[in-house]
Amino acid sequence: MAVPGAVPAARIVAARTSLPGNPLAASAARRFARTALADWTSLDFPAVGRIPDQVADEVVLLVSELVTNAVVHAGTAVEVSCALDVLTGDGQVPSVVVEVTDHHPTRFLRGEPPDEGEDPVSAGHGLRLVAELAECWGTAYRRDSKTVWFQLPVTTVEAVALPGEPLSDGSLPTDLPTASGDALGDSPNDGPLKDGSLNGASLKDDPPSGDTLNGDSRGDAYAVELLAPDPRRVGGRHADADWVREGALSFLAEASELLAGQFDEDMVTSLAAQLLVPRFADWSAVWLDTEGGPPRLAQVWHASESRIETLRQLLEKEPLELPATARGRAVPWQWPSDPSAYGPGGAALACRLIAGGRTVGTLLLGRAGLMRVPGEVAGLVEDFARRVALALASARQYTRQETISRVLQRGLLPSRIARIPGVESAVVYEPTGGTSAGGDFYDIFPAGNGRWVFVLGDVCGNGPEAAVVTGLVRPWLRLLAREGYDVGAVLERLNRMLGEEAVEAAVEGAAEAVAAGVGLPVGGGVSRFLSLLYGELVPLGEEGEDGIRCTLASAGHPLPLVLRPDGSVRTVAEPQILLGVVDDVAYQSETFELAPGETLVCVTDGVTEHRSGARQFDDGDGLASLLGDCVGLDAGDVAERIRQAVHAFAVEPPDDDLAMLVLRAR
Repeated sequence: MAVPGAVPAARIVAARTSLPGNPLAASAARRFARTALADWTSLDFPAVGRIPDQVADEVVLLVSELVTNAVVHAGTAVEVSCALDVLTGDGQVPSVVVEVTDHHPTRFLRGEPPDEGEDPVSAGHGLRLVAELAECWGTAYRRDSKTVWFQLPVTTVEAVALPGEPLSDGSLPTDLPTASGDALGDSPNDGPLKDGSLNGASLKDDPPSGDTLNGDSRGDAYAVELLAPDPRRVGGRHADADWVREGALSFLAEASELLAGQFDEDMVTSLAAQLLVPRFADWSAVWLDTEGGPPRLAQVWHASESRIETLRQLLEKEPLELPATARGRAVPWQWPSDPSAYGPGGAALACRLIAGGRTVGTLLLGRAGLMRVPGEVAGLVEDFARRVALALASARQYTRQETISRVLQRGLLPSRIARIPGVESAVVYEPTGGTSAGGDFYDIFPAGNGRWVFVLGDVCGNGPEAAVVTGLVRPWLRLLAREGYDVGAVLERLNRMLGEEAVEAAVEGAAEAVAAGVGLPVGGGVSRFLSLLYGELVPLGEEGEDGIRCTLASAGHPLPLVLRPDGSVRTVAEPQILLGVVDDVAYQSETFELAPGETLVCVTDGVTEHRSGARQFDDGDGLASLLGDCVGLDAGDVAERIRQAVHAFAVEPPDDDLAMLVLRAR
């Protein structure tokens, strides 16, 4: 069997079609493949001859499996392309190359064992069949798509003669396929394509091309193949200096764009390996340095995916060791002796990944069939390795900041929600940004004497400054509530404490500025303003079976809503000034009863002011209208319906922290 990519391939004919992501796609794909193979057989290609029925049946089967996988698991439109390649090496046979592309780059590839509870008879066979039947296969990724491809050799038995030519025994073939596909097992159950043709064009009209697909230019083909490589180029040899000069800048620019947007180091290594294979290498691997431990083999990639696991096992047994002088330079690495994982003999390069003077990992790649890697390619690999190292350093810094933020956030929010007798409660909390603590906060806690307190607040700003205020306010509120102060008094004292804290911070900031010989800070340092909804609940009856008495006050916060069992919605509390703005403010509270079946909904402005163009979510009482449709739902379902509605309101995700507290009297 020929080694894929060992010799250049000439593409003599190709066809492509686009199919909608619906249950009819697989049937249309089967008919497309049959018709393509039949048309190719009818063309005058001496190097091809007759495509055996077995090969045709296998192509149709694999196309059907891959298209079905794409429709079921990606749910997008599917693009199918079939091509006929003729290898230019002596003794090599032609091959059929098929690509199936969907537009969901992160979809799950069905090749692993089925999930628990999934029917093992009907799940997970697609890629297993591909691995068993195809000579080689693989996947390729772009930012907005994923391609699965396979290659089948057009092995011929005795029927290698063209139509009308005698076989080796002098007889004429009698069962050659026709353009209609009859000899290829065309099934009447497979419906035609939408337009009854192969993507609107006959295969017989496609001009032969050795370097294009469906007439695309070389420049367009390069952009397409960067992350979704043409399968015929697996292991293809583009080492000449002219190609490197033409493609290097485009490759590095595209790679930089992709790597710069990643905040997960494992995703960076995955992209790095797949950018190199099969463009510059037949296989690649990336190790990541760890603190106080051996390097971790983070990613292994091979042009033939059936070899990836074997390659990984061998690399884990053979730790990569480079000389100390190899800092950022691509140095030769001895080609391993086991061809089952690496492929036939060739040349390999290893390069340290260095960012900011620190080593973050090592990149290794190999190309079969070469005595050495050309200098032009080695220089390009070094440039690429520098970009990978910078992306890894950025991803690690992001991860550290995100970890700090999560730890800080856990300290600023309650570890658990207290259970209030006779009340269902639900909380939604979604801070914006993964690397900073949110400015919204909430709390539910017992205050003694049969009282329970709930809090929903929003500090002006976010990040560390907002976290400072949140870290002060939550303990103060718990202390004041347990001291027995009523709702209005708690807000008044909290307002004075914020003012005093702001003055002290301003004085300290001014003193530090004077000591440092710099100007006074503008704005007095950290903002101490916040909006707050503060309420007190008292269950009526032993377990709140008679309802809940609620006393609450709003300080600059979106007013809470109450949903009655009949679907009507009313606003409770009156708007009052933000906390921390003006000293000596008297805050008023409102008391009402929450009857069994009634629901109290409290939100921050991340819900009400979420924008879609010029509109806000709460324009025209949008929140109240949505709440009116939640009759009969428990607290958790009400919170989830509102959350989903907020995210569906605009294409862009919320740009402010989103917090919600739902309380329902049983």
